[in-house]
Amino acid sequence: MKTIRRFFPVAVVAVVTLLGFEFFWVCQLKAQVRESPAIKWEIKQLAIDRNEGIDVADFNNDGKLDVVAGRNWYAAPDYLPRPLRTIEDWNGYVESNGDFAWDVDRDGWVDVVAGAFVTTEVYWYRNPGEKDIEAGKLWEKKLLVDTKLSQNEGQLLADLNNDGQPEWIANSWKKDNPLVAWEFSSDDGAPTMKPTVLGSSANGHGMAVGDINNDGHADLFVGMGWYENPATADLTAKWKYHADWVEHASVPCIVRDWDGDGKNDLLIGKGHDFGLYWWRQLDPDEDGKLRWEENVIDESYSQQHCLHLADLDADGTPELITGKRVEAHNGKDPGGEMPPCLYYYRFDRESKSFARYAIEEGHVGTGLQIRTADLNADGRIDIAVAGKSGTYLIFNQGNGDQ
Repeated sequence: MKTIRRFFPVAVVAVVTLLGFEFFWVCQLKAQVRESPAIKWEIKQLAIDRNEGIDVADFNNDGKLDVVAGRNWYAAPDYLPRPLRTIEDWNGYVESNGDFAWDVDRDGWVDVVAGAFVTTEVYWYRNPGEKDIEAGKLWEKKLLVDTKLSQNEGQLLADLNNDGQPEWIANSWKKDNPLVAWEFSSDDGAPTMKPTVLGSSANGHGMAVGDINNDGHADLFVGMGWYENPATADLTAKWKYHADWVEHASVPCIVRDWDGDGKNDLLIGKGHDFGLYWWRQLDPDEDGKLRWEENVIDESYSQQHCLHLADLDADGTPELITGKRVEAHNGKDPGGEMPPCLYYYRFDRESKSFARYAIEEGHVGTGLQIRTADLNADGRIDIAVAGKSGTYLIFNQGNGDQ
């Protein structure tokens, strides 16, 4: 029997049993909207295009954090667009599904790694170094690897085996595509990637990296379940697959203990539908299978395609940042034509609930990545987003208490 529980302040609760499946349907209050003490924001638009990837790094080695977003990089502090690469348009999208800042050739200049939705190659764009980066030259495009895998929803860079180096993990919307971790390596001195198949036939829309079973090792959430880290530095050791759910979730989701009970929970957005949820982890059943209590955070807007954590108010506890991925399926998703929006959420352990605060409504949405950093060195964490509503830097002005 599959049981889905949703608990929050309720007006009506109904229990329905159909074909052996027990559903607890609950009419619930939405995430509470708080007006104060809300953070104030200054919004700077950098570009209007269809690009949905973004990252932050010091690309010109001047000690200031710059931004890369698709075809351009933007040098602090003016953030004027400077050319980086050319990208083809594809089916209403830019044929790139993420930007990742990483010094691939270890020459001291941060490069950019990027994949794509349907093409199978992963390329890196070599930072041209001090003279040529200031001259505005395009960065040299170099092949890292042809993965032979298409239908790529997005990627994450994460250190799965605690060796200090991140792996490239691609999430596929095709549920039976293999799940592969790619390690940065070299072939006769040329940078490349070497594959390790973690799961041969279970992927699916949605991904998160974190300690799901509370054993101190980073596991992998995907749309068709989760993979248990074998707790060894050898990445090729067998990862145990648990077919515990079927979801069409955000990339990434979040793994974190929100209520302080010692068990890590999951935050999940519906990437192409309405719904943002807190899966509170319960005690496992008598067979050791993990159990979850599903709590609604917000169902008032759709396409929460990427989730991100950052301590925006400097209180030592991170906030959840997410928003509407603009035209995620070119406006064809439920709520796809609703206005863009971007929010942050604070969790209150006493009431065990999330409160929503607006960052911007009506103009700024998300794409496939959200990045945070203290961009202007004022001690506050700022936000960088790129999507089909444009590329934006959002500067944290504090809330009066900071």
